[in-house]
Amino acid sequence: MARPNQLLHAPRTPAPLRPAATVLLLRDSADPACPGIEVLMTRRSTTASFAPGAYVFPGGGIDAADAQAHDRSTRRDTQSDLHLTQAIAAIRESFEELGILLARRPDGSHLGTADIAALDRKAPLAAQCAARGLVLAGAEVFVLAHWITDRDLPRRFDVPFLVARMPEGQLPVADEAEQFEPVWVRPADALARHAAGHFFIIFPTIRTLERLQAFDTVQAVLEACAVNDEPLWTSCPRAGLLNGHESRHMEHEAPFGELALVSPDGQIVHELAWQTERPVPLLRSVTRLTAPNPGFMTGPGTNSYLVGDPVSGHVVIDPGPDEPAHIERLWRAAGGDIRAIVCTHSHPDHAPGAPRLQALCTAAGRPKPPILGLPSAPTSRENSRFTPERALADGERIELPGQDGVTHTLQVVHTPGHAANHLCLLLEEDGLLFSGDHILNGSTTVIDPPDGHMGDYLDSLDKLDRLCEAHGVAFILPAHGYVLGDLRRGPDTPSAPADGGARVAIAHLKAHRLAREAKVARAMQALPEGTMDDWVKMAYDDVPERLWPVAKRSLLAHVERLHSLGGFNL
Repeated sequence: MARPNQLLHAPRTPAPLRPAATVLLLRDSADPACPGIEVLMTRRSTTASFAPGAYVFPGGGIDAADAQAHDRSTRRDTQSDLHLTQAIAAIRESFEELGILLARRPDGSHLGTADIAALDRKAPLAAQCAARGLVLAGAEVFVLAHWITDRDLPRRFDVPFLVARMPEGQLPVADEAEQFEPVWVRPADALARHAAGHFFIIFPTIRTLERLQAFDTVQAVLEACAVNDEPLWTSCPRAGLLNGHESRHMEHEAPFGELALVSPDGQIVHELAWQTERPVPLLRSVTRLTAPNPGFMTGPGTNSYLVGDPVSGHVVIDPGPDEPAHIERLWRAAGGDIRAIVCTHSHPDHAPGAPRLQALCTAAGRPKPPILGLPSAPTSRENSRFTPERALADGERIELPGQDGVTHTLQVVHTPGHAANHLCLLLEEDGLLFSGDHILNGSTTVIDPPDGHMGDYLDSLDKLDRLCEAHGVAFILPAHGYVLGDLRRGPDTPSAPADGGARVAIAHLKAHRLAREAKVARAMQALPEGTMDDWVKMAYDDVPERLWPVAKRSLLAHVERLHSLGGFNL
C-alpha cells in the first residue's frame, strides 16, 4: 500500500458500521405484455435520518432478538448463523413495516392478510409466532448482495440485500410511520422513473435494480443465490467528483481504484473528468498528465506519469506523442527537474515525445535526462521504431533519493506480449505498478503479431502477478484509463478477498483472455476451413462489428498460440 506520508489527504476515521438487513420481496409479473420480475418497494418518511423520501426495499437494524430466534425458523443446511440472523431480521422488518409475514403454519401454508392483521406489528414477532405455532421461513430467504455504506457518509450500515418470493394471499400494508406507498415495480421501470425524476432511489438501490434486470424469473434469482449461499457481489462504494458533481462507483467500475488510491478514507475531493490541461496528483510523489490524443485505440488519451518530489527530481514514464503543449506541461509539472525519461514501449502514442522533453531540459540549463527503455525488436512496425539512449535490464532499479530520507525506487520489469520491447515499472515503496499498455482500465490491450505475441503476453501476466504478490501491490497505473484497484479485505469489507488489489485485476484479465481463446478454439473447430473473417464473427460475437478489424489482430495472436500448443493442425 502507499506510504502514509505520500497520501494527498489527511487520514480520517469513517463513521462506525451498524448491522442491518433489507429484503427484496419478488414476484413474477402476471401481465403477459410486461413479463419479468416485479419487486416491492416503499417510500421512506421525509423525516427519516437516512435516505429521506427515497423508495427502498423494507428493512432495518438487526436486533439481539433476531439471533435468539433461530429455533423458531427453518434453515438451509448451507445457511450460516449470520445469514440466518439476517434473514430473521428481514422477516421481522417486512412484517413491522409492510405487514408481510414470511412464516408458515404447521401445514406449510402462509397466513393471509386478514390473519396478519390480527397480529401486533409493534410486539415481538418470534413470541407471537410461537404462540400460534408459526415457523419463520428463514430457509426461504437468500443473500443476493452485501453492501457497506460509503465511507464519506455520517451514518453507515453493513447490510445484506436479501431476496425472497412474496407469499401468496398477502397484500402490503405500509405502517405509515417509516414506510409509505408500497408499490410493485419492474426493475427497468423503477430505473426509468428515477432517471425521469419521479422515483427517487439511492445508489445501492439503483445498482441492485440494474443487476436484477439480468433475471427473467423469481426462481432464476433464488437459484443463483442458492449456488454458494454467499452474496453474488459485495460493495463498499467510493465517491468522487465528475465535472464538480458527486459521482459514486462500485468496485467493478473504472474509477473505483483511482478513488481508493487518492481518497482512501472516502474524502470526496478527486475530480474524475478527463482533461489534458492540468496535472492530476495521485500521491505526493505521483502525478498524471493525459496527452490530448483521445481516440478509439487510446481512450481518453495517453497517460504520462511523473514520479518523484522537488528534492529527488522526477522520472517521466511515457512522455507520449510528440505534442508540444503536452510536453511543455510535463516539463512544467516537474519544475523542470527531470532525471530520466522512461518509455514503456515504442508505439507512437508513448515514445515520440521523449526527445522534445529532453531538449526542454537542456535548453533550460538542466542536466540532460537520459531516454531509457528497450529497443524495438525487428518485428516492430515502421512507425514504432525506438532506440533508447540506454537499454534497461529486467530487474534493474532506478532510485530517486528524496527529502527527509524518502526514496522512490522504480523496478524495471520486462513484459513482452503487447510489444516485444514492452516493460512495466514497479514503484516499490508505494506498491504501485505502472503497466504501460500491458494492462489497461476498461478494455483489453491489442496483441498484434508479429511484434505482439499472445504466449508472451500471458506469461508476462503471470510474472506481474508474482511481482504483485511479493510486493503487496494494490494499484495498477495504466497508460490509458483510470488507476486500477480492487476491493481488499479490511474492517469495512470483511467478506472481500484477502488477496484483493492488483492481483484481482490481473486474474480477471487472464481469465478473460483464456475465455476468449476458448471461443477462438471453438470457432476453429466448427469451421476448420474457415478464414479469419469467419472466425472473428464467431469468437467475437459479443463485440460490436465495427471493432472486428481490430479484434482480428488479437484473433491472429490466439490462433498462433493455439497452433503452438499443438491443438490444431489446419
